[in-house]
Amino acid sequence: MPKFDTTRPVVHRAEQMFDLVADVESYPQFLPMCESLKVRSRKERDGKTLLIADMTVGYKLIRETFTSQVLLKPDEKVIETKYVDGPFRYLDNKWQFVPSANPEHSEVKFYIDYEFKSRTLGFLMGSMFDIAFRKFTEAFEKRADQIYGRDS
Repeated sequence: MPKFDTTRPVVHRAEQMFDLVADVESYPQFLPMCESLKVRSRKERDGKTLLIADMTVGYKLIRETFTSQVLLKPDEKVIETKYVDGPFRYLDNKWQFVPSANPEHSEVKFYIDYEFKSRTLGFLMGSMFDIAFRKFTEAFEKRADQIYGRDS
């Protein structure tokens, strides 16, 4: 039931931001609460890539692993994530990277909608997930600044 939807202007090209978010194996290095991420499978077809990945998130003594299907659409500059298995009832996530008038800048659109299966887990981790998801776009922007430089 929690949803979060935001659009952030960034000083990096849409292609750079797409590549950064598509590099899911790097998430544990900088993403809040992400302790590990393992790609189980990767299939490429028609210019798109479909990943099945396990992400382990943690907060204090609680650890949960969930499996997602991640569809990378580089031509559209869109990344769609669908929940497969784990502690959620559902989880839908979409990233869209939109070029702006300045070719060195873009807008990052981030949407997530999820609900935990367990009310107890939702109570324990829900507020932390909400805070973490709200910080996701900021975390990726900071990562882009580190990789591409602030004046890319």
